[in-house]
Amino acid sequence: MKKVTVSSLLKKKQAAEKITALTAYDASFARLFDDEHIDALLIGDSLGMVLQGDDDTLQVTVDDIAYHTRAVRRGVDRAFVLADMPFMSYATPESAYTNAAKLMAAGASMVKLEGGSWLQETVRGLVDRSVPVCGHIGLTPQAVHVFGGFKVQGRNSEQAQKIIDDAVALEKSGIQLLVLECVPSALAKAITEKLSIPVIGIGAGKDTDGQILVMHDMLGVSANYMPKFSKNYLAETGDLRKAVRLYIEQVKSGAFPAAEHSFE
Repeated sequence: MKKVTVSSLLKKKQAAEKITALTAYDASFARLFDDEHIDALLIGDSLGMVLQGDDDTLQVTVDDIAYHTRAVRRGVDRAFVLADMPFMSYATPESAYTNAAKLMAAGASMVKLEGGSWLQETVRGLVDRSVPVCGHIGLTPQAVHVFGGFKVQGRNSEQAQKIIDDAVALEKSGIQLLVLECVPSALAKAITEKLSIPVIGIGAGKDTDGQILVMHDMLGVSANYMPKFSKNYLAETGDLRKAVRLYIEQVKSGAFPAAEHSFE
């Protein structure tokens, strides 16, 4: 199978083919996911919660992400590999350049940043320095204390317009992918149709260009809680490979996420 690239992900959007993605943190699971032909793997700062047992992602360091990125890269032949930029690792453009370089050197093909239009200069600078960027808006877990918890974003018209404006600004700045988390399905659909780049949803309804879940949520083994937008595929299948296979099949067919995994 050919390696998945930014270009092939864009072609999937243009062909209305769903993109499948999961988080991964080690070589063994990365190999399992890759063997089942997952399109993309994210080394998420979610590791702070599902691996390290914290209540949020704020304790995760660049070194943590780099360590797990190296492990995941060793398990992957085909899937596209993204790495999260942790909390405050891109507070200034200069710090973003330094820390993104570490993650790219560890094996990432793209870095992901949480935030809206305030990141435009940083995104342009990274792209100019040959670092591909994925944006992340809606519920951004690094801002959990600003939001007052892990809450759905964009439910009123002012919030919704801000999220749309952020999406457009980030695309103009040069991001090539966008993760849209915990927003109403109608808002996610509008943003997906407005942007020319692929939009990957998590708790954003069925009309995004693809879906991503935290692997521990998808397997029903998360240490803290099971989000409404996730589904326990291991309980349904009783087998790791079958669980991953069913997740991929249901994303591609549009069966997941269903209404009960979405927000209005």
